Amino acid sequence: MKIRKKTFGVLGNGKKAFLYTLQAGDLSLSITTLGGTWVSLEVPSKTGKRDDILLGYATLDGYVHNNTFFGSTIGRFGNRIGNGAFSLDGKTYQLYKNDGAHTLHGGRRGFDKLLWKAEAYEEKDGVFLRLELESPDGDEGYPGNLRAIVSYGLTKANEIIADYQAVVDRPCPVNLTNHTYFNLAGEGNGDVLSHKALFYASCYIEVDSSLIPTGKLLPVQGTPFDFTRAKLFKQDFAAAGGGYDHCFVLDGGRGTLRPCAEVTEESSGRRLRLFTTQPGFQFYTGNFLTGQPGKPGSVYGRHTGFCLETQHFPDSPNRQEFPPAIFGPDRDYHEKAVFSFDW
Repeated sequence: MKIRKKTFGVLGNGKKAFLYTLQAGDLSLSITTLGGTWVSLEVPSKTGKRDDILLGYATLDGYVHNNTFFGSTIGRFGNRIGNGAFSLDGKTYQLYKNDGAHTLHGGRRGFDKLLWKAEAYEEKDGVFLRLELESPDGDEGYPGNLRAIVSYGLTKANEIIADYQAVVDRPCPVNLTNHTYFNLAGEGNGDVLSHKALFYASCYIEVDSSLIPTGKLLPVQGTPFDFTRAKLFKQDFAAAGGGYDHCFVLDGGRGTLRPCAEVTEESSGRRLRLFTTQPGFQFYTGNFLTGQPGKPGSVYGRHTGFCLETQHFPDSPNRQEFPPAIFGPDRDYHEKAVFSFDW
């Protein structure tokens, strides 16, 4: 097992962003302190060929202008908040609207655009990076002083362990996640439509035309959202509106680490298995990628990557029928996800 650290670049304010590379088992994961962002993940294939399976950039400058959230740690609240506002204890909090009429992934300057403090360390079964961030009262319109601690670890068993914690001194919506785009064939190697997925989700969240939940949890059976048996991403693509950007309701006991999704890619033999304590996960098939230049030689068009973002449900602060996503002095935030790889 190994940990390497180097300067990734210097920001406009003169502060350095670092790049940590964790090596354990057969995997190598690199993370930058800017946005707590996963920059690369090298995974072997069934033929022994190693590929970086994460969409992203080769330099810090790409992540400074990372409007697609490649690999970012998202906060304070991942996904959308309808009309950029929510009410708590009779007070309405107005957020910055960075997604039409709504707020997406924390606002104009969410956690993905901030510099995290970092400390790398080794334990018996793996190597880890502990990231910490202070978000003051009023940051992006959210109440309370919040301290986030996110740990990403790489184990000898070829697992990435993501541990999300937050403490806030006033009631506030909190929903941390990671927005990595995967392509199990290797980044830059075409689209992901021939990937095959199996989800442990019997329901999904209905959304309106601007992707805000209607409040209804609908059964997947008989719909394009039924992945309870493994199928290709593209099988029901047209019926799903030309791509997926939907939150699925995870089966099983909320708060317990349980199977979430399995995704496989035939040519490489790679399989990603995901486990989480969260109530749901967002399945996104890169519908809004428009040909962004990525890592050297790569251009990311539509559907060249997919995301599995473990999370509380979108617009939860405005939906009493959803699992509560308000945390505060008497309720700390703590969730976990495990990404397991084989080939």
